[in-house]
Amino acid sequence: MGGTAYFIVDKDWEGRSANVLVDAPAHDPDVLKFIEDQGGLSLWVITHRGAIGEAKALQKSLQCQIVIQEQEAYLLPGIPNVISYRESYPLGNQGDIFWTPGHSPGSACVYYKNHGGILFSGRHLLPDRQGHLKPLRFSKTFHWPRQLQNVAKLQTRFSADTLSYLCPGANTGFLRGRHAVADAYAQLQIIDVTQLLSVPALL
Repeated sequence: MGGTAYFIVDKDWEGRSANVLVDAPAHDPDVLKFIEDQGGLSLWVITHRGAIGEAKALQKSLQCQIVIQEQEAYLLPGIPNVISYRESYPLGNQGDIFWTPGHSPGSACVYYKNHGGILFSGRHLLPDRQGHLKPLRFSKTFHWPRQLQNVAKLQTRFSADTLSYLCPGANTGFLRGRHAVADAYAQLQIIDVTQLLSVPALL
């Protein structure tokens, strides 16, 4: 699956770091130095249970708050500064984190308003082998019909003016050198969730 983490560089209105990490990179000295050089980290958002990685070691090194949907917060026992939410969690005036269960019970997406709107989809939406954006059903998928219901909600939540890019949490090799899906709104609209209901699970 080739998991991918993202680092959003941002400043609050007083010029302080408001940087956000989406999912887990390797607990590696080069990664930690990169984050430090960018001004550190304000929030670390986990979009699904498979993206927890070395959470305890990373949180200790990064000294940041972790935001995770309440149904998966129990997977972080004994870790300080964990914020859980039910439906959504705001990212100041820059966007929000919102619950999209299906891939896992606490699967979520992160929306960032800048640059025409960017959706960090975790494993809720991924590129397939042809580089086309869609929900992919795996043997470990928690609830496929619910995942499709949440894809349908995304189709009505956004417009061409509010969604320009999508950054998937895996399968980025299928983008063939691109770092994001640039026609995200158009690709989102052509997903036929009804047709996908009977799709068999991938390994």
